[in-house]
Amino acid sequence: MQSKTLDTIQTLSKIGRVLSKIVFIFSLIGAIGCAAGILSVRFLPESIQLGKTTIKGLVELTDELTPAVAYAAMLTAGIICVGEAILAKIAERYFRREIADGTPFTFDGAKALMRLGVCAIVIPIAAKIAAEIAAEIAAVVLEHALDGADTFEVGDPVSVGLGVMMIVASLLCRHGAELTQGQA
Repeated sequence: MQSKTLDTIQTLSKIGRVLSKIVFIFSLIGAIGCAAGILSVRFLPESIQLGKTTIKGLVELTDELTPAVAYAAMLTAGIICVGEAILAKIAERYFRREIADGTPFTFDGAKALMRLGVCAIVIPIAAKIAAEIAAEIAAVVLEHALDGADTFEVGDPVSVGLGVMMIVASLLCRHGAELTQGQA
């Protein structure tokens, strides 16, 4: 017979699995949208329309939002989206494993949670670094087109604290696995 707390943990794991899938899907859509946006601003003719709006008309280019700035912004956003998609897929795998095990207190589950915690720290930082490098390369390559526009700020990763909490939780789960194994 499962305890009420374990039932709650399993329910939260199911919710986590679903949310991870949703984040993965939306991150992929974002990355694909950024790639499509870059291609459409560059290659699509003005004549292709969605109703009464041209594809290029969906992004209103202004003095501040030139095609070069739009390219750079979509490139950096696409890189961040790819990083989030990878992290969401790793989280989904963890939740799937935890649900299959029926408890977070297994050695393999604790190891997977530790990995997820490390990834929650490393992947957003790596994506930010890659996006910053891409933005700087775009600034150099498109310097004449950017005219000093300062549009290359990439947000700071906020999952460092979450990653540390997952690492600590993985140690608690490992301890629970040790206690469970000792009682068996």
